[in-house]
Amino acid sequence: QVQLVESGGGLVQAGGSLRLSCAASGRTFSSYAMGWFRQAPGKEREFVAAISWSGGSAYYADSLKGRFTVSRDNAKNTVYLQMNSLKPEDTAVYYCAADMDIVVVTTTPRFSESWGQGTQVTVSS
Repeated sequence: QVQLVESGGGLVQAGGSLRLSCAASGRTFSSYAMGWFRQAPGKEREFVAAISWSGGSAYYADSLKGRFTVSRDNAKNTVYLQMNSLKPEDTAVYYCAADMDIVVVTTTPRFSESWGQGTQVTVSS
C-alpha cells in the first residue's frame, strides 16, 4: 500500500493559481492510478481529476476542464494538480487517492487503496 501526503494548499485570491502535490511512499508509485478529490464544508466529496499510472490518460470533472490540470512525475513519486483561474467555489479540502485500477479511482473512489490526509485550499473573493 502507498502512503500519500498532500501539500501546496493555502489562501489565494480569486483568479489566482495553486499547484497541489501528492507525494507517495511505499509500494511502486508508477503502478498506481491517482485521483484528486475535494470536499467543501457541508458538501459531499467530489471528483476533480484522475491520471493513469503512465500519465498517458487524464480525466476531469466536466465543470473543471480547462482550469485544472493533473500530471505526475513517476521518478519523483508525485502527482500534481495545477489549478488556475481559481474561484471562491473551489474552496475545499483537496485529497489525493491511489489505486491500481483507474476505474476504481474514477467511479468508486471510496474503494481506493490509499487516501491522503488532505490539504486546505481557500479562495477569497
